[in-house]
Amino acid sequence: MSTEVIRPGPPPTRQRRPLPVGARLKGLLHSQKAAPYFFIAPFVVTLLAFWAVPLARTFVMSTQEVLFGESAFVGTENYERLWRDRIFWQALFNSVRYMVLTLVLLIPIPLVLAVLLNSKIGSPRVKALFKASMFVPALTSVVVAGIIFRLMFAETGTGLVNQVLGFVGLDPVRWLRTDTGGLVALLALAMWRYTGVNILYFLAGLQSIPDEYYEAASIDGANRVQQFFRITLPNLRPTMVYVTTISIYGGLAMFLESFMLYAGNNSPNNQGLTVVGYLYRRGIEENDLGFASAVGVVLLVVIMTINLTYLKLSGTFAKDGGR
Repeated sequence: MSTEVIRPGPPPTRQRRPLPVGARLKGLLHSQKAAPYFFIAPFVVTLLAFWAVPLARTFVMSTQEVLFGESAFVGTENYERLWRDRIFWQALFNSVRYMVLTLVLLIPIPLVLAVLLNSKIGSPRVKALFKASMFVPALTSVVVAGIIFRLMFAETGTGLVNQVLGFVGLDPVRWLRTDTGGLVALLALAMWRYTGVNILYFLAGLQSIPDEYYEAASIDGANRVQQFFRITLPNLRPTMVYVTTISIYGGLAMFLESFMLYAGNNSPNNQGLTVVGYLYRRGIEENDLGFASAVGVVLLVVIMTINLTYLKLSGTFAKDGGR
């Protein structure tokens, strides 16, 4: 008589219920691999939608003739027209001149003022009031500032600047009718608006320098001037690079200040016309979008060339920080 051993079979498998959508999304958000991509997704989407795609579209339009919703490929014709356009070169000269002069004014002057504010000289309350008052113009609309400066530099004797000149015995000047006078008005507007912003940039850089550096230099016998050139300037190099880079871009891309100062995009003899103003004239006022796109591409190349050259010369791309 044989006995059969009955072995128990495998337990019946239970089918797992699919997780709810909310639980799956929660698990995905808490995943260490996926979480970084969710954090950078808004930036990537914004970059693609508002920078990369319009930039690519601009490159395409610069090789087309775009009129009333229709486009035709013209190759490099827009760039050839741009090369022969005298007004474009005048606008480029105006923009480059404005950029260079703003660099000369809006870097050394705010730097010196920031050093004075960061020093122990003077009352802290007075310096705090000065910093606040210098930053207020940055909060003012460019439109409002342009109108105010247009009234200040009016060519009649009732303008504020001409009243000051009359007080010291000088004749009224037709500021916005001459090239030099218009440039002075633009630079005055830039100084009034952006000096306080650059002061705050430099103050942030100065306050990141350890006080021990200056104490050691004082023990070694270094005076204030030597400390400024041997300690302050070398340690302010990252801030200096940043301020210079954004100033180059801001100077070459300036448009609204000139537009409001001259009450439009048509200044006398195009003395206040900038590259962006010329782009606006050809693209918006004259509806020549293909040619305007070529102007924008050339402006981008000029800005990138100048900035990358400056960053290279300043040692920003060096592995050791240029030291």
